Amino acid sequence: MKIPHQPVPMQPPEQRIHNFEEVCLGYDAQTAMIEAMRCLRCPQPKCSQACPLHNDIPRAMKFIAEGDFLAAAAVYEETSNLPQICGRVCPQERLCEGACVRSKREEPVALGKLEAFVSDYKREHGTFTFTPPPPTGRKVAVIGSGPAGLSAADELVKRGHAVTIFERWPYPGGLLVYGIPRFKLPLRVVEAKIEELKQKGVQFRCNTCVGKDMPFEELLENFDAVFIAVGANYPVPLKVPGADLKGIYTANDWLVRSHVPPELRPETLRTPLEVGKHVAVIGGGDTAMDCARTALRLGCETSTIYYRRTEVEMPGNKRERALAAEEGVRFEYLVAPVRFIGNDEGHVKAMELIRMELGEPDESGRRRPIPIEGSEFTVPIDTVVLALGYWPEPMWEELGKKLGLETHDWGLLTVDPETGATSLPGVFAGGDAVVGPDLVSTAMASARRAAVAIDQYLAEKASVAA
Repeated sequence: MKIPHQPVPMQPPEQRIHNFEEVCLGYDAQTAMIEAMRCLRCPQPKCSQACPLHNDIPRAMKFIAEGDFLAAAAVYEETSNLPQICGRVCPQERLCEGACVRSKREEPVALGKLEAFVSDYKREHGTFTFTPPPPTGRKVAVIGSGPAGLSAADELVKRGHAVTIFERWPYPGGLLVYGIPRFKLPLRVVEAKIEELKQKGVQFRCNTCVGKDMPFEELLENFDAVFIAVGANYPVPLKVPGADLKGIYTANDWLVRSHVPPELRPETLRTPLEVGKHVAVIGGGDTAMDCARTALRLGCETSTIYYRRTEVEMPGNKRERALAAEEGVRFEYLVAPVRFIGNDEGHVKAMELIRMELGEPDESGRRRPIPIEGSEFTVPIDTVVLALGYWPEPMWEELGKKLGLETHDWGLLTVDPETGATSLPGVFAGGDAVVGPDLVSTAMASARRAAVAIDQYLAEKASVAA
C-alpha cells in the first residue's frame, strides 16, 4: 500500500504574521514515523550524496520509522554537529530532498523536518553524556561562534584539545542568533547547543573582536593553533543618492533589532526600529525574504521585495519565497533603485526605480539586468531594508597584508580546500570567511575537515617537540 506524504503542521499565514514564533510546528511522533516509512532505503542514496555532510539519511529514516528516535538522532550526530539547526534552515529542496527519488513523481520524504524532529526529541527526552578524552595539553583559539566556529570547537574538544571561542557579539551563535529570524530558528535551539559545548569544556569570550579589541598576534603567541570562522557579514552597500537617509537599514541591523533580545545586542543596536507603513526590501535572496516577512510581523501595511531580475534568477530558496507570498509579501521584478527621496526631516519618503530587461548571462550564469532608458518611476515608501548580500569584514584583508595571511576576492581567506590551512603555519579557516555567504551545512563541513587537520597538525607538533 502506498503511503501518502505527511504534511508538516504550520502556523496559518493569517496567524503567524502577528507573532515571531516558529512557523513550522513540527511533526508528532506518529506522523514522523509514517513519513519516514516513505523512504525507499536506496542502496546508493542520492539524498546522502547531495548532503554536504553526507548524513546517513536512509539509516536515520529506518530508526524513525521504527520509533527509535534517539538512535536516529545519534545517526545524524555521527556526521553533523548541528542537526537541530540544519533540519530547520538548510535548503533541502536543492540538497537531500531535491535528490530524493520520490521527488520525480511526488513529494519527497520530508527529510529536513524529520531531522529537526529527532534532534528536538533528543533535546527534550535524551540525556547528555560526554566522556572527556585525555587532555592533549594543546590549546586552540576559534575566532567566531557561527556554524563553522561551533562545529570546529565541538570536534576539537572531542579530541582532547582546550578550546576557547572568541566572539565579537555579546552572545555566542553568530549568524544563528544574529542573522536568522526567530520564526525560522528559535533562540532556545541555539542556546541548547551553546550550553552543550560549555558542558564539554569549551570556553567562550564574547564582546571580543580579534583584530580590534585584542591583536591577532596575541592568539599566535598564546595558542597552539587558530581557526578563523568569522563568516562574511559586512553588508554590500547600495551606492545611489539618498542611501544615507533616515529609515534606510541594512539587513543586519533590521534583523538584529527586530529578533534579538536587547540584552543580547551591542549597545549601538538597542534602539527600537522605526517601521513605516510601506516597507521596501531591496534584494532577492533568503535574507531579503527574512526581512520582508519580519516587516509584516512588525506591523507595516505593505512589504514589497524589489529585485532587478525575474523570479527565475532569484538566488534564494523557493520554499522561502512561497512562505513569504503566503504571508502577503509583494514582489516587483525587473526593477532597480535609482535614488531615494527624503522629506524635510531627512527621512526617506519615496524611491525612484528604473525598469530592467535581461541580456546575456554574466559571470554568475544568470542573465544580466540592463536598464531600460526612460523607464524611471517613483513609489512612496517610508522604510527601506537593503539585503544585497555580504562581503568579508575589510579588516581581515588589512590583517592579511600585515601578517602574511593570503586573501582573495574582497578579503576571502585563501586556504587549502581539503585542510583549511592558510598561508600562516598553525592558522586554519573555514565557512563563509573562505567561500563567501553559503549554507550552514557547508560551513559545518569545512569546519569538520579543518578540525581533523588541526588535530593532525597538533599531533605532529607534539611529536617534533618530543
